[in-house]
Amino acid sequence: MLRTADPSNLPAEPNPFVGRESDLDELVHLLGVTRCVTLCGAGGIGKTRLALRLASRLGTAHPATRSGGVCLVELADLDKGELRGHVAAALGIAGDLAETIGDRRLLLLLDNCEPVIGECAELCRDLLGACKGLTVLATSREPLRVPGETVWRVPPLSVSRPDDGESEAVRLFVTRATAARPEFELTGETRPLAEELCRALDGLPLAIELAAAMVRVLSVRQLVERLDDRFTLLAGGARTAPARHRTLRAAVDWSYRLLSPQERLLLRRTAVFRSSWTLDLAEWVCAGPGLTEEEVLPRLCDLVDKSLVVLDGEIAGQARYRLLETVREYALEQLAESGEEAGLRGRHLAALARLGERFKHALAPGVRTSWPVVERFINLFDGLKAEVGAACDWSIATGAARTALALLADTRYLLIGSGRKLDMAERLDRLLALDDAQVPEALRGQATILRGELALAAGDVEPALRYVRAGHEQCTAAGDEYGETIGAIVLSQLTGDQALLDRALELTGRSGDLALESLAKAVRARSGLHHGRLKEARRDFRDVLSVHEELDNHYGQSLAHIGLAQVARRSGDLAAARRHYDAGLRLLRHIDARQHIVSCLAGLGRVALDEGDLTEARARLTEALTLSRDAGLRAGIARRLEAWAVLVAAEGDHRRAVLLAAAAVTLGGRQPDARTEDVLRPVRDRLGEAVVGVLWAEGAAMTAEQAVACALDGELPEPPARPVVPVSRDSRLTAREREIAELVARGLSNRAIAEELVISPATVARHVANMLAKLGFSTRTQIAAWVIGSR
Repeated sequence: MLRTADPSNLPAEPNPFVGRESDLDELVHLLGVTRCVTLCGAGGIGKTRLALRLASRLGTAHPATRSGGVCLVELADLDKGELRGHVAAALGIAGDLAETIGDRRLLLLLDNCEPVIGECAELCRDLLGACKGLTVLATSREPLRVPGETVWRVPPLSVSRPDDGESEAVRLFVTRATAARPEFELTGETRPLAEELCRALDGLPLAIELAAAMVRVLSVRQLVERLDDRFTLLAGGARTAPARHRTLRAAVDWSYRLLSPQERLLLRRTAVFRSSWTLDLAEWVCAGPGLTEEEVLPRLCDLVDKSLVVLDGEIAGQARYRLLETVREYALEQLAESGEEAGLRGRHLAALARLGERFKHALAPGVRTSWPVVERFINLFDGLKAEVGAACDWSIATGAARTALALLADTRYLLIGSGRKLDMAERLDRLLALDDAQVPEALRGQATILRGELALAAGDVEPALRYVRAGHEQCTAAGDEYGETIGAIVLSQLTGDQALLDRALELTGRSGDLALESLAKAVRARSGLHHGRLKEARRDFRDVLSVHEELDNHYGQSLAHIGLAQVARRSGDLAAARRHYDAGLRLLRHIDARQHIVSCLAGLGRVALDEGDLTEARARLTEALTLSRDAGLRAGIARRLEAWAVLVAAEGDHRRAVLLAAAAVTLGGRQPDARTEDVLRPVRDRLGEAVVGVLWAEGAAMTAEQAVACALDGELPEPPARPVVPVSRDSRLTAREREIAELVARGLSNRAIAEELVISPATVARHVANMLAKLGFSTRTQIAAWVIGSR
């Protein structure tokens, strides 16, 4: 005789089931085409609850009759050797299981298979082979590994808010919090906190439910603030819940106790990774006493199977692994108790430094490394940026700076190539401040120059000059020609000193470092572009392009294309400018070289503006400003806002044009110039000097966030509490200066202008100097070109 449970006899749900609507639909379909599905996931992920809801949904397809039905068998507290008898008792079978079930249509729900996973696998193999009407739905932290099994990884609840409401995780939190405190509700203030809480808890249902229960005594803000001690905080589960679900620690501890000694060893060692890791890193860092390098991979597979390590996509063609934050917090405790932490963190730093050395060697003089290899390095370090930060933090904490400084110096091209890595500047400051006698003077000098380069990329010119000058002196004194070359190039870029650039080219000619030689030529080309020497700039940028095509360096090629595009645009060849900007973008399509990508997008937006295609201009400039904002690049935001001022002026929004122009000048820390004047001159004619002065004052007071919102969303600043005093722009030429500018455009010398206006040549020279300062120019040719272009 077979006794089965009617779906209505499945345990009644104690509270509302929240979320997972699409998961349930997928699983219903899956169980219609396969006979064995295992729901796998970490403890507390909600496997049992999902399985019970799924079994209830499927109850109509398995009606409770003498010939079949649905049967739940709970296995969490089972000892080995008891499985078959336990299942038989649940089914009401006295004889042979397979023979009694026969062809009956039965859904067998085996919940929490971990304690007897091997016996479960054997039982399912035997029953599925003998009973054609049987379907098995199992829950386990690891797969059963039986023929025909489909493993379905139970995901955390979604933490990203959809367009039409709250995320699954927040919905669960609110539902359970309301049950704990009926008057609880989300507000504009608590919603972001609830979202932050759910993200910090990895969308883990058990953790969210335990946190929600605490709103009876704590605010949401207090919950977020106390998450650093989550195991103490989340210890208030229901008394009637299984012991492993009454506290967050119990849930993780139960999983940990089921691991083999080697699995426990690897799990606690992986906690040294702050964010994620690859197999290579795991082998370099985690191998040691009790776990050889060859044993790391099979044990890592075990931990993935047991849902304690998450396979999180790929990074540079390698599988990437991570721990859920709750599991990592537990593993960190185990690591601290083991006495291995200091050694593990040292190996973690050494492993990253080893990768940095490999990257530096790939770009060394005489080495021809293909771009796909360089690209993999770039993407690998991009994916491991949190690990580099963690390694530097460990060096700072221990006062040993040498290895971390070498890591950063070896990856300097990566650090300055992406604006998102500018947050390394503060760590570099702290490393350089350490009194570590083991740091060679040359390395300290290179790291100091790198600090200056990061400041320059962020738009902080004065500290950049201070750092680079100091680092250049250190490298020169130490006889480090590589560091001296880098310092000379960057110093020349900052000061315009041609002698420094000549020295850099002399040194690169001696070392054969084509990458540094092309960098020096790029600085010379930009200087030529700035001073209006377009033929010279074009020649140097073409040389840079040729060198990097030979080196197969897409990043360097993109730099050259951007320069050639700028030359072409200044020459009026918009088609060539667009071709070069497009080429620069295509070269970088597989890496996040934020600085160059933004330059290409902004350049394409400028070209579209020149052509009068405002729709294309808006699309490109939106992309460029969004990327600059997301990277927190203040100087980049200022440059993008300048282009936006031109765009909105062309669209007829003159008020917003003044606001954005003022914000661009203020955030860029500069004086208004000819480009500013090009925006303001027509606006003055429409709105009047007084209105423009008031708008300028309001725009200059905007924060970067407000200015970006003004550009992207059209949000205007709040009206000031007090009347705004109009502000004048120094870029506006006086009537006399405008008159002299027109004569300069006609090609007259200072003496000829003096004769024309009946003033002294010295007075003309003073007016010309004032115009150059106001317009941001360095030559009379630039004044003439601006006057002609403004007509």
